[in-house]
Amino acid sequence: MPYLPDKLLKAKVLITVKTYPLPSRSYTELVCTAGLINGERWIRIYPVSFRFLQDGDKYPKYSWVELDLVRNAKDFRPESYRPKLGVDERITVIDKVGTGSANDWAGRKSYVLKEIYTSMNELILLAKSTQKNRSRP
Repeated sequence: MPYLPDKLLKAKVLITVKTYPLPSRSYTELVCTAGLINGERWIRIYPVSFRFLQDGDKYPKYSWVELDLVRNAKDFRPESYRPKLGVDERITVIDKVGTGSANDWAGRKSYVLKEIYTSMNELILLAKSTQKNRSRP
């Protein structure tokens, strides 16, 4: 069973990671984004031309976003996807998980601690694996 399907239409992702923008010859500037699809499984989204998104589409960390994704065939990692229509794909911000209360922090924790690894060796083996399968500990 694959980690996730090759196409994810209207995927709902809780964004937890955004890298610093990286200059690119093809796209001017790119950001790698990661989060939890449906709040459960890790997913990497690249490339995202974050600086050129419309203001309403720019998302802070711990935002729920919706977009169409396809597996990134240029990346061996099974969790790596790209916006379906390239870097101009619309990313809709649905909601945010704030930090204003203890419940907000508990909400963040409830998502990010669902799929954790305690062994660096296991992560290295998973990264080097040619299988598209992943199992949770």
